Order: sequence, then structure tokens, then C-alpha cells
Amino acid sequence: MEKLASMTDEELALLYIGGNNRAFDELLSRNQSKLFSYIMFVVRDQELANDIFQDTFVKVITKLQEGKYTDSGKFSYWVTRIAHNVIMDWYRQQKNAHIVEPAEGNDLTNLKGVSVTDTNREAEIVNAQVLDDVKRMMDMLPAPQREVVYMRFYQELSFKEIAEATGVSINTSLGRMRYAILNLRRMAKEHSITLNVCV
Repeated sequence: MEKLASMTDEELALLYIGGNNRAFDELLSRNQSKLFSYIMFVVRDQELANDIFQDTFVKVITKLQEGKYTDSGKFSYWVTRIAHNVIMDWYRQQKNAHIVEPAEGNDLTNLKGVSVTDTNREAEIVNAQVLDDVKRMMDMLPAPQREVVYMRFYQELSFKEIAEATGVSINTSLGRMRYAILNLRRMAKEHSITLNVCV
């Protein structure tokens, strides 16, 4: 009998593909809390988060059974990407856009100078000094912007990892962060919240 608890997520996924249902139970128990927290943070609604969580795992099971998973060493990113796609499908159906979004194709490729893929000083300052105020305004951001802020500051993922998890380019991830910061600053000004950024 396999010692499931000592196996990696990737090994468990392959074991489940091979017909071991207990391997999937172990995968679910390992990943459900982190994944649900991510979904809940993005959608901000318990009932909707439960629905999306269930839809995500139905898709995970289907894709595993169809052989659409290959061991890449990043099972959690793969599952997060599926959840991201389910969330985006739901938002597309709602067609509600209340805050400025970047135009299609606006992915910061026109920036010159210092590489935008490096963690820059502004991101460090925002992370260190503004996080408390940002939390209060997060509900007002569109899902793609809220998602990238969550992954960057709460899960501490790099922009490359965020891009992989959400299925977009690094520049698009950076663009979403830029728009999130612009929207948060605008909201802070409108609501007279002081974002004390020290240079």
C-alpha cells in the first residue's frame, strides 16, 4: 500500500490517473484550503466561491481522467490556473465592468529602460507600507486586478509565476498590477484615505 502522505502532489495526480481514488482524496485535502482562500479572495462571496471551488475540482477530475495533466512539478499552479479560468468565465458571463480596465493589447510592451520583470522599488514600498489600506479597498477592484494583487502580496508569487498560473504574459500580469495600483490610489483619493508611501 502506498504511503500517500509522503508523496508529492504530482505523484498523487499520476497515481489517481492510474486508478487510485484515495490519491485524489489526499490531493483534495492538501489543496482545498489554499485554493478556496484564493477563490474567496477573488470573488468575495461565500456561495459563489463554493460553486467555483466545486466547478474547479470537477474540471480537475475531468482533465486528469482525460489525461490532460502531465507531471511538470507544478500541480498547484495547474489547479490555480483552472480555478482562474472558471472565475474568469463567470465574470465574462456577468459582463459587469465598473472600474477602468486596460484596453485589449495594453501589456506594457512599450516601456523602455529598467526591466519591468524585476521586483522594483515601487512594488517593495507598496508591499511594505500600504498593504493595510489596500486591504480595505480590494473588494472594489475588478477580479483580474484583485487576483494579481493577491498572488503577488499574499502568496508572494513572482510575476512569472502569476503569469503561468493565470495563463497570461508577464507583461499582462504587470499591467494588471499597474492598473490595480492606479485604481487603489484613485479610490484612496476619493475616500480621503492616506497612503503613506515613504521614498
